[in-house]
Amino acid sequence: MFKLNPDLDEAILREHFACEGRVQIADFLEAPQALALRASLSERSDWRHVINGESQVFEIAADRFDALPDETRKTLEQAMFAKASHGFQFQFDTIRVPDEKSKRQAASEHLAAFATFMSSQEVLEFIAAITGEKGIGFADAQATRYRPGDFLTRHDDAVAGKNRRLAYILGLTPGWRPDWGGLLLFHGAGENVTDIFVPHFNRLSLFAIGQPHSVSHVAPFAGAERLSVTGWLRTGRQPD
Repeated sequence: MFKLNPDLDEAILREHFACEGRVQIADFLEAPQALALRASLSERSDWRHVINGESQVFEIAADRFDALPDETRKTLEQAMFAKASHGFQFQFDTIRVPDEKSKRQAASEHLAAFATFMSSQEVLEFIAAITGEKGIGFADAQATRYRPGDFLTRHDDAVAGKNRRLAYILGLTPGWRPDWGGLLLFHGAGENVTDIFVPHFNRLSLFAIGQPHSVSHVAPFAGAERLSVTGWLRTGRQPD
């Protein structure tokens, strides 16, 4: 179902990645495949809305979250923004993909097929050639949807026991404008932003774990939903 764009230049991508440990890969998939993946996600109704809580993630069906009374939404937002101002916080919609090979293969839909593709020998060898990471065993995956008001504050993806080596984000919204927000920001010393990745359609953002980054607040006037598939490339054997 999915294939790498045969025109990708490994040498140039490797040179870019070597500079800062990150690179954007334009036209990652053949265009019809990226459009089909986007169309599939746009039609799905099983999105989950997630917010970082004090001790666990608050999660609710996205359509149920949208139907919450205004007063309840206001109370949630006040608590969420209070945490976001000084700590790790997020708000967005997600559809998760299981790690197990058998569960991915049993799901006859585009998202699971893309997760399987990202764990294929073809992709892992391509990524190893660019990054030098040769011990990657598989890629995990989730679809994400950022709507106006959604965001992800500063973090570095380094979680004990997850064996993450690289993070990836495949943009799936054609015509995304930088002034709509939803930008992948890389943070440096002194509260400076050292790099900005715009979530262009069919562009894979790939970066090494350990780099502080965030996703900026999506503006209320954004002209589309910020759709993507995101995940981590991990060492170890993929579960059966």
